[in-house]
Amino acid sequence: MPCGAAAAAATMEPPPPPPVAVLDLGVLDPDLLQLPADFPCGGSATSSSSSSSLLSHDPSKPSALCKRHLEELYAQWISLPDAQRLVMNLLEEAKAGSGPLNVGPSLLPAHLSGGTGSTPPLSPRSYGSPMSPRSPFSRRAGPSHFIRDSPLKKSSEPVREVIPQFYFPNGPPPSKDTIDSCMTRINQIFGAFPEGLPLAAFTTVTKDVCKLPSFFSSPLFKRIDVNNSGIVTREKFIEYWVDQNMLAMNTATRIFTLLKQPDKNFLRQEDFRPILRELLLTHRGLEFLHDSPEFQDRYAETVIYRIFYHVNKAGNGRIQLKELKKSNLITALQQVDEEEDINKVLRYFSYEHFYVIYCKFWELDSDHDFFIDKDDLLRYENHALTYRIVERIFSQVPKRFTSKVKGKMGYEDFVWFILSEEDKSSEPSLEYWFKCVDLDCDGVITPNEMQYFYEEQLHRMECMAQEPVLFEDVVCQMADMIGPAKEGQLTLRDLKRCKLSGNFFNILFNLNKFVAFETRDPFLIRQEREDPSLTEWDRFAHMEYSRLSMEEDGEDASNGSAEVWDEPYEALF
Repeated sequence: MPCGAAAAAATMEPPPPPPVAVLDLGVLDPDLLQLPADFPCGGSATSSSSSSSLLSHDPSKPSALCKRHLEELYAQWISLPDAQRLVMNLLEEAKAGSGPLNVGPSLLPAHLSGGTGSTPPLSPRSYGSPMSPRSPFSRRAGPSHFIRDSPLKKSSEPVREVIPQFYFPNGPPPSKDTIDSCMTRINQIFGAFPEGLPLAAFTTVTKDVCKLPSFFSSPLFKRIDVNNSGIVTREKFIEYWVDQNMLAMNTATRIFTLLKQPDKNFLRQEDFRPILRELLLTHRGLEFLHDSPEFQDRYAETVIYRIFYHVNKAGNGRIQLKELKKSNLITALQQVDEEEDINKVLRYFSYEHFYVIYCKFWELDSDHDFFIDKDDLLRYENHALTYRIVERIFSQVPKRFTSKVKGKMGYEDFVWFILSEEDKSSEPSLEYWFKCVDLDCDGVITPNEMQYFYEEQLHRMECMAQEPVLFEDVVCQMADMIGPAKEGQLTLRDLKRCKLSGNFFNILFNLNKFVAFETRDPFLIRQEREDPSLTEWDRFAHMEYSRLSMEEDGEDASNGSAEVWDEPYEALF
């Protein structure tokens, strides 16, 4: 019997009972479907006879073989992008109820349709032309043809819901009322200056319209007055503040955008100098420095170093916007603008804190070359630190020195040191000292590394005729105090999780603070309870400033006048 007639006869027979499904192999074209040469189908007389014999002998074997190959072909077809789009369109239209889901001969190739005689079998193909390897359907209409000719495409497309924007990197757009209120205030201010505002009258715009601290007035004015005309007109201000969407930004983004260079996406130390110069000129609490330009520069440098110490978590000298938003710098900038007493702004701007830092540096700088070496640092707080920890500091493991002189620490390096030494509860301090103690830089402090630093502490206690504390007892005490996640290994995460981590480092290399911790100094405990909002640095700076003030008053009384920068102060202990 010819292959086509056998196929017609097979399709007219009733379907066999499950689970065995007998397929008409005559409808499969091995060339079109890229089937193996030995696959039983109707492509040749030999294969036809073989198929008939297989069907008559064991119908399940060719049926399973066909099913496997057809599943492979279907998987290949469904992986095509056009085929996936076809299926998704059909599902969406079916869900929308726009028409019946008819996947018939017009949508699928004839050799894959499960027709019962409505579509005739394919005629035998010549094997002269090779098949394209791209797709078994590439010789026929591609999936895009199916989608174009689909009767379901004629129905209307479902309406897609448009989700409004909910994330705004620079803040949500201002409301119409906000814009109207801003424009009203702009018109009121610039109405008195039809030719434009000079710098002296620009502070009102900075505070009332831009909601920025008053000492941002000069940098803002210069950012708008790009031609250095000395005047900012109403049109120029609106172009910069309203048209460039500055009005929509939050305070942190406004300050970041105003301070950074136009071609940068971070803040450098130099970017803070304009606002600090303006602060020194305008703040009432800093008027006494007007006749001391040298100390104006030192104060500005100290403030900048403190800002980068706390805000720049990456420690790369570049403050990103996300770091600025997470810090308390914006609050401190607003507070210093409102507070007349500069010393009440403990974050970054306190003059007393600057005074303490600078005087401590001047005490150690014996030759006054504005550099200190290892021997100078060893004298800090009456030789409180061990040789080994000072050696680690000067190896520049915790922080690379900004000083260009080999073996010397500059003023900026000292600011990082003293902030880390006197407040070991802060994250920058914990990271600073962790790097010092972690000798192999593997991110874990082991008992061997602790013993390396504690050996010198133990020797110093013996020399001072104090009762030594055995290292084994210290290890047990620190393990109970910190509670590391893994026994015998302390990580930076363990230390940051514990509020008493500063004592861990004091035990290893600061003898004075170790003794104070062991004796539980009641004076320190009472200080902490009186004002728990103060940090360890705040309390240290307050005590040191009181001491330095008394020494200066004593020198004034004995000498009539005193030049506090000429002679080092004696240590407290």
